[in-house]
Amino acid sequence: MKIRGLIFDCDGTLADTMPLHWRAWQAVTRKYGLQFTEDRFYALGGVPSRDILRCLSAEQGVALDHLAVAREKEAAYLPLIAQVEPINAVVGIAREHFGKLPLAVASGGNRAVIAQVLEHLGIGQLFTAIVTSEDVARQKPAPDIFLEAARLLGVPPVQCRAYEDTDLGLEAIRAARMEAVDVRQLLAPSRRS
Repeated sequence: MKIRGLIFDCDGTLADTMPLHWRAWQAVTRKYGLQFTEDRFYALGGVPSRDILRCLSAEQGVALDHLAVAREKEAAYLPLIAQVEPINAVVGIAREHFGKLPLAVASGGNRAVIAQVLEHLGIGQLFTAIVTSEDVARQKPAPDIFLEAARLLGVPPVQCRAYEDTDLGLEAIRAARMEAVDVRQLLAPSRRS
């Protein structure tokens, strides 16, 4: 089937943000006495902060307002955006196809933060659609975020190729019946997570 649309995750796919997100997570989890390992953080890539906090709170019996603490985590991350670098191998694919195929972002992050990252990298104009965790009820590994991106592009899901850096994200892409590209395979060994 001919590919007619490309969809990209943002964090860890277009933008090298994951180490910076980890720094913000460390500050917030320490403040609230939550245990959250770096391995688990990377395994939950693409899951919205509010959902991670709801899970950690329930597992560890720590009462907290997961929405308020998720906002704190994002506030801790915002000053770090100036340090975000592009993942050039993937940004290059987007630039190469810009104007030839419609492009979208499908991110488990929140809209305001993703927009700032894309603007900081100077690539926001490449994307016809940006879909975030705020736009769908079910998050990765459910396919909803990728299906919504395809809908906004006007391209059947089976004619989309999607790029991701996490196992949960790749599962979501496959559940959407799209061609999945694991960007970890595109990156130099030193850049793999």
